[in-house]
Parts: sequence; C-alpha cells; structure tokens
Amino acid sequence: MPRAARSARTGRALVRTVLTAWRLDDLTDDATVLVSELIGNAVEHTASDHVQVTVTRTRRDTVRIAVTDGSRTLPVRRDPDDTADRGRGLLLVEALSRRWGVDAQPRGKRVWGELTGEPHH
Repeated sequence: MPRAARSARTGRALVRTVLTAWRLDDLTDDATVLVSELIGNAVEHTASDHVQVTVTRTRRDTVRIAVTDGSRTLPVRRDPDDTADRGRGLLLVEALSRRWGVDAQPRGKRVWGELTGEPHH
C-alpha cells in the first residue's frame, strides 16, 4: 500500500477482516492500534513509496502483524518526556504485543508485533 497516513485505515480494515475470519475477534482492538502504529512509524521514518502489511497466524492463538518498508534504518524505542506529543509508537507496540521485533530484509526491514488470544467457536 502507499506510504501515506491514509494507509493506516486500510491496514486496520485488513486486520479486522483477517481476525474475524480466524475468529480471533477479541484481538481486534489491540491489533488495529498495533497496525496503525507500525504503519505510522513507517510513514514517518522511511522515504520508500510503499509499505507492506502482513498478518500471519503463527500458532492457533497467536497472530503476527508486520509492516515492511524500504528503509534499512532500524527503529529505536525512546522514552519521550511527558510534554512530547510524538515518539510513543514503539512504546505502544511493546505494551500491546506479547513480543515484538525487527527483521532485516534485503531491501529494508520488517517491524512486527505478536498478539495472543483464544479463538471463538
């Protein structure tokens, strides 16, 4: 999808659709915030034209939401001061995720977070 702030809406819709299909609806709120933050970070900190969002079911109860961009610069989690109105993206990713990380790619990086929940039958 294009590297644009509006892509966060598309990413949230994708995540909702996938989690509903997998009957992991309880993860939707955290997952939509997670994908929004990952896309927002990519939009702000890379000059690539596009970002890629993937949602992978790594186990029965675990999903990995990832955003890949064309920058090889690795993200740095910072502790912003109380008056800052920006800089909390990775803090949110860390708080929401069971675990999170960054994978170097041949032409950029993939930043991901994993969420865990029980499927509904």
